[in-house]
Amino acid sequence: MGSLPPSLDLSSPSSKNPHHKHISETTLLNLFKSQQDHLNYFFQNLDLSQTLSFTETLLNSRGTIFFSGVGKSGFVAHKISQTLVSLGIRSSFLSPLDALHGDIGALSSADVLVLFSKSGSTEELLRLVPCARAKEVYLISVTSVSNNALANACDMNVLLPLERELCPFDLAPVTSTAIQMVFGDTVAIALMEARNLTKEQYAANHPAGRIGKSLIFKVKDVMKKQDELPVCKEGDFIMDQLVELTSKGCGCLLVIDEEYHLLGTFTDGDLRRTLKASGEAIFKLTVGEMCNRKPRSIGPEAMAVEAMQKMESPPSPVQFLPVIDHHNILIGIVTLHGLVSAGL
Repeated sequence: MGSLPPSLDLSSPSSKNPHHKHISETTLLNLFKSQQDHLNYFFQNLDLSQTLSFTETLLNSRGTIFFSGVGKSGFVAHKISQTLVSLGIRSSFLSPLDALHGDIGALSSADVLVLFSKSGSTEELLRLVPCARAKEVYLISVTSVSNNALANACDMNVLLPLERELCPFDLAPVTSTAIQMVFGDTVAIALMEARNLTKEQYAANHPAGRIGKSLIFKVKDVMKKQDELPVCKEGDFIMDQLVELTSKGCGCLLVIDEEYHLLGTFTDGDLRRTLKASGEAIFKLTVGEMCNRKPRSIGPEAMAVEAMQKMESPPSPVQFLPVIDHHNILIGIVTLHGLVSAGL
């Protein structure tokens, strides 16, 4: 790692600036405790019957589940929609402004539209309601104020109990948005379980992530094959195969017969040990005399993560695995470097 530039002073800014402001640890701790109390109020007072009706409505929706909101509630609505999409549930965020300028055309009578609003008096959402109702969409409001205009205009309302905002003026939406997020994400997981989503199905929706790769990628997807394989015959002299050993980037030779049956492996570590033990006699030794006749191997249909586990298993880790079919025919090689490069 590089050194810090000499001009960089890591001492406390307050030591040089007498007007530097700070927050006491006690103040910060008290804020977290207060937020915890406000969240506990939500959990203790949430109407589970409303929540169950809401969840089952989404579960039985025949169309797309749209979410909408304005400002911070809009960000939450968008995030919850994306969570459902990642679980394989048809969902989308509908901007209330764009909806009134053409995007409402995406709605159909089979859809559900969920409107997030703390106060239930958001003008943009209230203007959207009659237009969405004309499309025969099922309307649900999620609010934190009782008897509000939005709740009265929708087919269903879920009240998210809010004691107060953590903001000292009870204005900045920092607790209301937190409970919206907790509510939406918890409902999403309830839908996930009700739909019996498997880990494999979840991974299929996250192919670029490590979880997805570990559950999707097979050895055949990440192995080297054909001309990339460092192969030799058991009768070949070790010293004649140095280029093959070093040029393919695998750190080994795969010893095969005329029919491409795997007979063994010879690694760069084996080369060093043989050279140390045999000295000049190495020039007369064949690969077959010094190779490992019982190497670990794996099949092409095995999961790539299984290959990594097999490489790391006792008695000692290895950097590669020959890939063979059920007839012991060599068809590829998978390396630890290749697995790491693939994101595993």
